[in-house]
Amino acid sequence: MKMDEKKTAENRSEFRTVLDQFHSVEFSINKEDPIFQFRVRDISPSGMGILINGESKVLNYLKVGLVLQMKFNPENCGGSPETLKTQIRHITLIEGGRCKGQYLVGLLIKPGR
Repeated sequence: MKMDEKKTAENRSEFRTVLDQFHSVEFSINKEDPIFQFRVRDISPSGMGILINGESKVLNYLKVGLVLQMKFNPENCGGSPETLKTQIRHITLIEGGRCKGQYLVGLLIKPGR
């Protein structure tokens, strides 16, 4: 296995652990805005994200590169939520299929809190 392949495999297994742990994510852009909540989705072998309705006001505030403190809610009801520094990686309009007109927002958990 080449070094790049090994790194990708390691990142993927860490990523899968995150997806297995959390069901949804909550965040607010600032203290005056409401708290938005979205289900965490497995969007690719190397990424996670959320789906946002194309008419949601939160899209006016999200920008690629923006880093927010997001509260990740556990998959099981006995776990505790975890607040993690999270970066918006991409915002992509879905042009076809059952999610047509929604936006897929890619998330990346950053090191540190």
